[in-house]
Amino acid sequence: MILTADSTVAHANNRRKTANGWHTTFIGQNRNTLKEGDAVPSGEGLYPMAFLVEKEAGAIVKPHFHQADQYQVIVEGSGRLGIHDVASVAIHYTDAYSAYGPIVAADEGVAWFTLRNTWDPGARYMPAARQQLREARAKHQHREATCGPLPPLSSEDLAALTETNGVAVIAETTDGLGSWRYAVPALGSVTGPDPAVGGGQFWLVAAGSVSVAGSALLPSQSCIFVAPDDTGPRIIAGPGGADLICMQFPAHAANDRQNSKTLS
Repeated sequence: MILTADSTVAHANNRRKTANGWHTTFIGQNRNTLKEGDAVPSGEGLYPMAFLVEKEAGAIVKPHFHQADQYQVIVEGSGRLGIHDVASVAIHYTDAYSAYGPIVAADEGVAWFTLRNTWDPGARYMPAARQQLREARAKHQHREATCGPLPPLSSEDLAALTETNGVAVIAETTDGLGSWRYAVPALGSVTGPDPAVGGGQFWLVAAGSVSVAGSALLPSQSCIFVAPDDTGPRIIAGPGGADLICMQFPAHAANDRQNSKTLS
């Protein structure tokens, strides 16, 4: 099943103020949307999660880790993530049980998408969770990958495109981890890498608009999830073209959870 989330709809219906800033759910449940009595999704199945976090100027997120592989994609503002200066569009990947941070917002604040292909109950902060991290080292490697900032293409840049072009922005690894950027002219199309190679893909519309699998046009900051057992979708740019980021998870997330189902 291919899942889509329209950014206009998500912002209108799902944007909520939390103790940790503004939070907008795009795909799946997360710890901010589960209500008392709701069943907690299993951490053993493929479970796509996508949400947008907005932080005010000077906000600091302490170093931490998660039990799930994840991408974070800076889409507004700027700041620092660990030792990296970040701005739109910067991509940061971490394997499960890989500590990173701090995240520090600059004067204009910072906003990022968090994208996961399995359930995660929330951050485990350092140094309090250091022993848990050490114990996880027997099963989980530490891996981070970054790229950007890759400023979104302007409407003039998109209008000047005559053919679809793509480039790897995080080189694909032997286990399928990788990210690609595609510039697509008006009404042009792109398919992207074979989903079966990895553990699921998120596509983010950095600029312009697209449609996929018969959907209405999805505007900038909309996202799409493609499961490993899906046929690679044909993504069609809208009348103004599209700037797209495809982010693929490593295959172990799928291979270790065979016979699982994608949940919406």
